[in-house]
Amino acid sequence: MHHLRRRALASSPQPDPVAGLIDIPLPPAISLWPQTWPLRIALAVATAGLLFGLWRLTYWWYRNRYRRAALTELAAIQRTWNPENPAGTSIALASLIRRTALAAFPRGQVASLAGQAWLAFLDRTANTRDFSEGVGRVLAREAYQPIADDPRALFGIIRHWIKAHHA
Repeated sequence: MHHLRRRALASSPQPDPVAGLIDIPLPPAISLWPQTWPLRIALAVATAGLLFGLWRLTYWWYRNRYRRAALTELAAIQRTWNPENPAGTSIALASLIRRTALAAFPRGQVASLAGQAWLAFLDRTANTRDFSEGVGRVLAREAYQPIADDPRALFGIIRHWIKAHHA
């Protein structure tokens, strides 16, 4: 009899014990959007600041492209400097600094300058005295005269002026 009972229990269908369980409701997914207003405002201010900084960087980069072009041309002039033809270097340097000044300042302010007035303008816009009292005096003389002083010093002050001039 005990044996029949086992067989009866084994043959009767057993209900699935997992089927009667109720699913636990999952919480809603966590939003990536900040929940508090101060945090949302801080995020908006940070985003606006980032966009403004990016705009200023782009504006600065665009406004200084003439400086990069002038420095590239100055490096090319320095690489091709020929001691046998120093007048050609003087002409190239005088032309380069004049074109750079015309790109940076209003034409009416720069185009008519010559001689000591030109050197004073270069000194004033770069906070230096190297043009009127130093090796930069060659830029006020006849452009076809050779560079009498050390040409590396002249290249240096022109490079400084291109990098540091201001209105």
